[in-house]
Amino acid sequence: MGSKGFLAKRPAVPVGLLVLSLLSCLVAFVLSLLCIFAGSKSGYLENANLLTLNTSRLGHLVLQEPKGLDPNSFLGHIVGAVEGGINELVGDIATSIAKELHIHDFYSIHLLDYCEGFYTPSPIANDTLHPTKNVTHCSKRTPSFHFNATNVIQQELKSDISLPDLEWPSAIQDGVGMAERTIRAMFVFYCIGVAATGLALVGVVFGMLVVNKLTAIFNFMLTMSAFISLALASIISTKFIDKAVKLINEAGDKAGIAAYKGNTFLGMTWAATGLIFLACVAWIYEFFRLRRLGKKSDYGNKEAR
Repeated sequence: MGSKGFLAKRPAVPVGLLVLSLLSCLVAFVLSLLCIFAGSKSGYLENANLLTLNTSRLGHLVLQEPKGLDPNSFLGHIVGAVEGGINELVGDIATSIAKELHIHDFYSIHLLDYCEGFYTPSPIANDTLHPTKNVTHCSKRTPSFHFNATNVIQQELKSDISLPDLEWPSAIQDGVGMAERTIRAMFVFYCIGVAATGLALVGVVFGMLVVNKLTAIFNFMLTMSAFISLALASIISTKFIDKAVKLINEAGDKAGIAAYKGNTFLGMTWAATGLIFLACVAWIYEFFRLRRLGKKSDYGNKEAR
């Protein structure tokens, strides 16, 4: 009799709410892991980078205004070969000059490494041609990786060319450095967020077995911790990567260098943040639902007396 009475008073398991929380946490967990490991090997979620440095048109203004170039240098030979039609042909030259200089078309920065490669079939887009990335190499995967754009590109250049010849601005490295500092802070918050989201998944299962206000509070604290961590990582990436891109574009415009922020990455990180917030709301609702049921139960007991 006592056992039946206990079962009768036990709150019903809110299946819909728990499924919502479970799916939200699971998808947020997967998206957060993808944000961390995107670009961990050649071609793996390459579009989910934080920042892409486009060097496919590096030096194009030097070709347009070749005054002061050594005619015996590599760039001098290019200008001499097309003398008289340089302004009309500079677009075609820019299409292949990166390979001729022995550098890559792009360098993309991820959370754990950077990748480099070429645009195919061409880095120049038009109405019928949409370039795609062909990654040829990625650096060693580590949370503390360092990408010195100036050193990397200088080492790749042909031996008789230096970056000053191509009017490479030193402020480019300032923008890349800002992105690197941002990434290190983001990585810490992502680790906390992923760990908290993983625990929240376990908490949902526990919540299916033990339905009470204490369980709801416990799960709310887990999901809130995950939300705060992922939200901070998302805010940092949105604000500071945008600043880094702006700095690089302002400094590199004359040198033919462009930077793009990773919109795919931003979409993934904010989606994970939104989903874990939805799980937070679900557990708040569950707490007040159980509280309301408890008050009704107390009121019914008083009436029975």
